[in-house]
Amino acid sequence: MKKFTLTSVVVFLCISLTFAQEHTQEKPPNTIENQFVDVVDGSNSYQEFKVIKKTEINKLRANVLDTLGTFENKISGLNSEIDSQKNEIASLSQNLSKTEEDLAVSQKKENGIEILGILTQKATYNTIMWSIIGVLILALVFFIYKFKSSHSVTREAQLKLAETEIEFEKHRQTRIEEQQQLRRKLQDEINKNRKLQG
Repeated sequence: MKKFTLTSVVVFLCISLTFAQEHTQEKPPNTIENQFVDVVDGSNSYQEFKVIKKTEINKLRANVLDTLGTFENKISGLNSEIDSQKNEIASLSQNLSKTEEDLAVSQKKENGIEILGILTQKATYNTIMWSIIGVLILALVFFIYKFKSSHSVTREAQLKLAETEIEFEKHRQTRIEEQQQLRRKLQDEINKNRKLQG
């Protein structure tokens, strides 16, 4: 029973595969050449001439014109794509030449340093910069020395001024005391004179 079922399944599969292969090989592709072959083979013969139906020839002509129109559209599209690619190539070439020029300028700048619009060698630049730094350091040391010396002079002058102010205040106090004593004496003398006259 199992053998019979297995055999029938195998036979069924073989028949199905054969039938499927026949159906897939039935129709050739619908190209212009195949359409010409179909029109010529499907037409009647009269002596050495072929009699073709008007509808078939008109249909074939319409298909040929459609195919030609499609090809012309493709050719037009490809031409515009070629033009676009030419423009892109020209643009890329221009960008490449600009990039090469920029690279040359960058290499020059890498080998030197630009000071006030003048390209100088790195060694010259380093010498100039260290000379400027040295001069600035010397100037800073000089100004620090001058500041300290003027600061000490200012401090001494402030001390002397304070001492002078203290002496002046003492002198003023003594003068005020002397004037007060003179006024008292004067008042005493005035009082004595009044007593004597009175």
